Amino acid sequence: MTYTNEIKIVLADDHKLLRDGLRNIIEQKSNMKIIGEASNGREAVKICSKLLPDVVLIDIAMPNLNGVEATSQILKINPKTKVIALSMHSTKQFIQRMFHSGAFGYLLKDGDSEEVICAISTVIRNKKYLSKDINQEYLNLLKNKDTLGKSKLSSREKEVLQLIAEGNSSKEIGEILCLSSKTIDVHKNNIMKKIDLHTIPELTKFAIKQGLTSL
Repeated sequence: MTYTNEIKIVLADDHKLLRDGLRNIIEQKSNMKIIGEASNGREAVKICSKLLPDVVLIDIAMPNLNGVEATSQILKINPKTKVIALSMHSTKQFIQRMFHSGAFGYLLKDGDSEEVICAISTVIRNKKYLSKDINQEYLNLLKNKDTLGKSKLSSREKEVLQLIAEGNSSKEIGEILCLSSKTIDVHKNNIMKKIDLHTIPELTKFAIKQGLTSL
């Protein structure tokens, strides 16, 4: 199937230089247009809810809300959006979590410009795309469970855990999520019980290991 309409794209990455580079690559194609940019996951969700893009290129490791959780929220708003993950990581864990969140493509950041266009052209035809430098058999990971799912953390708890790891206080997290600091403390206690970790350094290490933050 050939997609004949103009492809509306949102770029989400906390590095402006990378967004500028992607924009220069993509806008050379007459049927592709960048309609919005975001520098963190929460901003990406907000922009996508307003603009309803066809494709989103999103960095996995972004501040405030990582690409995995942002992807889940974007697709709840508009399930037709095709999300392509951008990452420096080619490990099974990251690939698995992104595809389980609903992503349709996975691109390594050290890929070439032609691959970016190829990935967009592929997912818009409702086909999954995995970076050519990654073992294509990794797509079989879609049959397995999300590795972080073993911790039994809810989406809200994952958000709170990331913000804790990034050094935010309960009050600051509450302001970001529009919740009271007491509610955040309840989430924090639940997180500690579920994963059996009881200090901020331990929680931070866990969040980094699970790919919730790149600190």
